[in-house]
Amino acid sequence: MKTEKMKVLLYLKKSGPDKSGKAPIMERITIGRSIAQFSCKLSCNPDLWNPRESRMDGKSREAVEVNGRLENLLLSIQSAYQSLLTRGCPFDATDVKEQFQGSVQTRCMLIERLDMLIKEKESHIGIDLRKESMASYHSTRIHLQEFIQAKYKVSDLAFSQLTENFIHEFQQYFLGECEFQESSFYNVATHLKTVCRLAYREGLADILLFDKVKISKGNKKLPKSLDRGAFEKLKTLHLEEEMETARDIFLFACYTGAAYCDLMKLNKSHLVRDDEGGLWLKFNRQKTGGPCRVKLLPEAIWLMEKLHSDERETLLPFMGYATYQSYLKALRLRAGISFPFTTHTARHTFATLITLEQGVPIETVSKMLGHSNVCMTERYAKVTPQKLFEEFDRFLSFTEDMQLAI
Repeated sequence: MKTEKMKVLLYLKKSGPDKSGKAPIMERITIGRSIAQFSCKLSCNPDLWNPRESRMDGKSREAVEVNGRLENLLLSIQSAYQSLLTRGCPFDATDVKEQFQGSVQTRCMLIERLDMLIKEKESHIGIDLRKESMASYHSTRIHLQEFIQAKYKVSDLAFSQLTENFIHEFQQYFLGECEFQESSFYNVATHLKTVCRLAYREGLADILLFDKVKISKGNKKLPKSLDRGAFEKLKTLHLEEEMETARDIFLFACYTGAAYCDLMKLNKSHLVRDDEGGLWLKFNRQKTGGPCRVKLLPEAIWLMEKLHSDERETLLPFMGYATYQSYLKALRLRAGISFPFTTHTARHTFATLITLEQGVPIETVSKMLGHSNVCMTERYAKVTPQKLFEEFDRFLSFTEDMQLAI
């Protein structure tokens, strides 16, 4: 059999620049009269591309990374060419392309690439990521692998095996069999899309999977704050020790507006007394660094004293996020509250039920929550019917002595 030599050319597709002005790097394989072209899943500033060398000019971090990946890509194509040669059968440029893409796509699997993402995220803990934030990534991995095992009877899938219907089947499994909320799946789907986007950029997937799939964030009309009835039901429950602790932590959050991550870090240094003897909670939010200043209500002080222990520095006992969330779900069922609520519902309850409904101005509520502007607070604090009636009665009292002059 006569062996045709293979020629490989790297070039820029200048007619298809992205928003930043970079052009995609393309590859053309030529064997005899057959030609196959495809994207390298890399891009480059046209001014920095050297067409003679088929590489980026310079020694910048970007140039070194792109040139290194191009070298690996050429080695993989050469390996695919040699693999076809050893079979002793005729082949063309398209066969080399398919051999190369098939070997690349099977080199890394979906769960395997997710593990790489998790490992990368874990290296950022303490820098720009909190350890608690990793729980959602680990949860995504567990449920995704369970779905693949249940549906396909394998432990992992190659990106080439995934179809657009995969994410919809996974959604049905997640909402149906696992009985999670739509809002929970939105976070899981975001992680899945991120992995697929990275795989596409790295050449592990031939197409950008799930890019145009729209996932609902859930029913935005669900109440975000507990009403007075639900709040009282929760307060009067008789519970076992662990569940009672979870309930008390949640109530303390309702009376102070502190988010879960801040709640678990509060200690005695965050307690300050004013000139009149009032006890205040002063801390900076972990999420934004913004200051929070909240005067403790008698109910909050009582809960703090109830949960006090000399064996720890923190004001409240530590409870893992997943454990805390599961207890809240059980509390909702035990209290007969119809709508689901989460740890963050406490901040909404503080903004609406505890402060705004009692006549606290929204500007003051904003400062208590540690928001940088009132617009953010408006998402938390809702005007309830009771507040509406009270404000209208106030308006009528202001106008009762007014007379209309014609």
